[in-house]
Amino acid sequence: MTGLMWVLVGVGVALVAVLAVVLPRLHKQSAYESIELDELPEDLKKRLPVSLHPVIDLNVCMGSGACVAACPEGKILRLHDGHSHLVHPEACIGHGACARECPVGAITLVFGTAERGVDIPHVSPSFETNVKGVFIAGELGGMGLIRNAVAQGVQAMQTIAKRGGSKSADVLDVVVVGAGPAGLAAGLIAHERGLRYAIIDQETALGGTIAHYPRNKLIMTGPFDLPGWGRIKKRELTKEELMAIWTDVIDKVGLDVRLGERLDAIDKDGDVCVVRTSVATLRARNVLLAIGRRGTPRALGIPGEELTKVAYSLREPDAYAGERVLVIGGGDSAIEAALSLSEVSGTTVTMSYRGDTLFRAKPKNQERLQEAVEAGRVNVLLGSNATRIAADHVVISHAGGTVNLANDQVFIFAGGVLPTGLLSAAGIAMERKFGTR
Repeated sequence: MTGLMWVLVGVGVALVAVLAVVLPRLHKQSAYESIELDELPEDLKKRLPVSLHPVIDLNVCMGSGACVAACPEGKILRLHDGHSHLVHPEACIGHGACARECPVGAITLVFGTAERGVDIPHVSPSFETNVKGVFIAGELGGMGLIRNAVAQGVQAMQTIAKRGGSKSADVLDVVVVGAGPAGLAAGLIAHERGLRYAIIDQETALGGTIAHYPRNKLIMTGPFDLPGWGRIKKRELTKEELMAIWTDVIDKVGLDVRLGERLDAIDKDGDVCVVRTSVATLRARNVLLAIGRRGTPRALGIPGEELTKVAYSLREPDAYAGERVLVIGGGDSAIEAALSLSEVSGTTVTMSYRGDTLFRAKPKNQERLQEAVEAGRVNVLLGSNATRIAADHVVISHAGGTVNLANDQVFIFAGGVLPTGLLSAAGIAMERKFGTR
């Protein structure tokens, strides 16, 4: 066989291989067009992403539908005019599965948009900030998902371990702030490497932000390796399943976690980090901040908000059986809380949200809420604002008038105040990302 013939055979084999990949994807495209192709939402410009999210190069996109199928949240991406579009950016959790599955590399993951920047702490590839010895891992660095937080906590602590231990008896090797996925994973590496460490968390329960989730909430993880435990293969876990894993591995390893201890400030004394908490002053060579982006719950600033019946998280819905409950907010946390409460016998649940639609919530949660509304388990007041909270009622402005809603308990889910003041006081540089890779 001549050299030319060999070349032609090679080209033929390559063409067959390409067609084997492309044709099934084109077939999938036609299937998505028949069930997923809709007009883009009229309010799409209002739907700003809150985390890492995809940007699609329409000049490269071939409309295969692979990204649509890969998204674990469902309906975040849709096909329109033969191309993929991000139609629910507010519900994207930065999973990145769409970018990995795109056959032509048309998707880039970015922080922020041209319209709204996102403040992200500046960190090196090893997650160290501009302040030597101070590291940031997990959600505070802009990356969502538990598996990302675990991976970053592990990598940051591995870097710290390579620097060697402290030679001073009163100086720890590292203080880990936060007992969520990033902090606990980092603590497990510190324990494994024999470092002298302290893990503190202002909450009274393990799990960080997860501890505030409603009962039985499904948590998106993706497979990941947990130090001291092994491979966690499930892509979804309930809150209780994940908390049970944390508790088991901590008990098994003997990890020392100090709950109910709040970080107040970080100062530098030469090469030593001085960590001031609500309980003590700790000195350490390194600090790993794994405190998430939720920070302090955002208050409404209305009269009566200081009453004991007002809370900013829900842990045990059963405790409010038979009560008249108001949930304020329109995001996933508010919807999930309202749904959990609505399943408790005798509980009356009302949701109040200032917006006209609940577009910030995941499509699955919107569907579940609609089912609850139709079943009469939840009453939703859109375009409403709570103006005053009293002992036995809440005053709400709605539809041009005022409603006095009989009430026993109020839950406020208005987001959180980022700990930018603490970071700034520590000298940590921030970057505002406007659609930056």
